[in-house]
Amino acid sequence: MEKNSSLKYYTLANEHQHQWNGDFGPPTGDRRYAYTRQASFHQSHEPHTPFSIYHDDSSKPLLSRSASGIDMPAESLSFEETEMLAGEGKGMRGKPSVLLLVASLFKAIRSGNRYMKRLFWLISLNVVYSTAELAIGLFTGRVGLVSDAFHLTFGCSLLTFSLFAMAASREKPDRFYTYGYKRLEVLSAFTNALFLLFMSFSIAVEALHAFIQDESEHKHYLIVSAVTNLAVNLIGVWFFRNYARINLVYRKVEDMNYHSVCLHVLADSIRSAGLILASWLLSLGVQNAEVLCMGLVSATVFMLIMPLFKASGGILLQMAPPSISNSALSKCWRQITAREEVSEISQARFWEVIPGHVVGSLTIRVKDGMNEHSVLQIVHSLYHDLGIQDLTVQTDES
Repeated sequence: MEKNSSLKYYTLANEHQHQWNGDFGPPTGDRRYAYTRQASFHQSHEPHTPFSIYHDDSSKPLLSRSASGIDMPAESLSFEETEMLAGEGKGMRGKPSVLLLVASLFKAIRSGNRYMKRLFWLISLNVVYSTAELAIGLFTGRVGLVSDAFHLTFGCSLLTFSLFAMAASREKPDRFYTYGYKRLEVLSAFTNALFLLFMSFSIAVEALHAFIQDESEHKHYLIVSAVTNLAVNLIGVWFFRNYARINLVYRKVEDMNYHSVCLHVLADSIRSAGLILASWLLSLGVQNAEVLCMGLVSATVFMLIMPLFKASGGILLQMAPPSISNSALSKCWRQITAREEVSEISQARFWEVIPGHVVGSLTIRVKDGMNEHSVLQIVHSLYHDLGIQDLTVQTDES
């Protein structure tokens, strides 16, 4: 067992009041949080889990967090340090240069993996195709081509956001985003899934509209656009063919983003194939062919995207990790409660920051006069075996 320091916070009540400089802190009568450096213990092997021990006889806090942010005591900062922090905050609030952002994105693409480069070429190909389709639609007065061009343009914007998430997730954690930027890829996957669900709904409405109206008004000039669009999307499916499946185990956060890109182009391919099939069946004289094909496409896209929607939404909502069963967590709870040193366990929370990275926190009330270090050891061992990488344990005396 090795001892180190970790930064944790505790609630500062009225009986622990400190004198703060008026330029830095709120009135002393307010209830606030104070950050203090306390002893914690972790295992020597990796990955480790820090455990913080909270006592009432804490040392004077170094930082204080109020409703407006994090304030610092007057004696802990000099005037020069205060001016430096103020200037740094102003710099962070400044508007970043668009050219600098684009240049950094291209630099990340050049140094990125093959999937980033493939996605860049896929976006470029879609932009060229949608621009050409929009121009033809405007010059010929074909509203269907213009509508399809805007659909492709919106899809390209979502793929661009996926590419941006891939590049930004490579940045290291900083003092503003302490978990890093990898959760951008989860947000990108959720955005793609939400768009595809909306597309499924719109296709169902289109099928209902075709059922109400006469199918003889079917616009056959859209078939050329559908064939071209199908060819472009099949290239994207080939680029991300390793992720072309419905249920996928996300071992890394990149897998979720790549899977969303693959499902995006795959759903567009199914939509184009449905239009082609409906046109061919109509030419053979099949009644309600467009209704059947569009309804089938809508149901297929919905079933294709729902697992990704649930997985990405569950992570963003910080649901209990699906990789750890409730029975396993309950078993750990019972084993800890059964120890004679422990009187109560409360506020046990476990969630996934990104796929494969499970964190948790809980509060343990230890009986007076008992050794809490042995409790921390057994708690770490139990939850680490379940796959929880980061676990924060607060101990209180009963």
